[in-house]
Amino acid sequence: MLRIECVLGSRVEPELSEQLHRLEHRGAVDIVNVPVVDLARRRLLITTCGGEELAIALPRHQKLFDGAVLLLEEERAIVVRAATERWLRLEPRSLSDAIELGYQAGNLHWRVRFEGEVLLVALEGRPEDYLARLEGLIESRRVGVNVVEEAADQEVAAFAEDGHPHSHGHGH
Repeated sequence: MLRIECVLGSRVEPELSEQLHRLEHRGAVDIVNVPVVDLARRRLLITTCGGEELAIALPRHQKLFDGAVLLLEEERAIVVRAATERWLRLEPRSLSDAIELGYQAGNLHWRVRFEGEVLLVALEGRPEDYLARLEGLIESRRVGVNVVEEAADQEVAAFAEDGHPHSHGHGH
């Protein structure tokens, strides 16, 4: 098991990105997919996509983030990728419905964010479990609902697909 005790920097920092770029072309950059909810943790046991087990123990002043470089050596690197996050999109039909929905979400300590008049609830479990708590509001059509997914960062989504977030003019 590899012990990681600090974040070296971001994959977009010029001094790191050039070396990472060279390693990507050799297939020597391993990715560790970290659920968004675990990015705030300082201690974490996790396995990279390449199968390497990591014991992450960061100092108090550091935290994981999308694109964090955990290991950078001549022959290999390990980079964090924030996993796609799923959200329950809840749209109350009236002000009173919004108040009741807000009360429910707060009482259940759900992690939320707002987009105008829409409440987004981070899904940290099965969607059915969340929907069951709001059954009355949903069945009576007082709240519209659907599940949405999004990458933590669109550049990261491109990085995930081909190993790096840019195109090359040199035909490969």
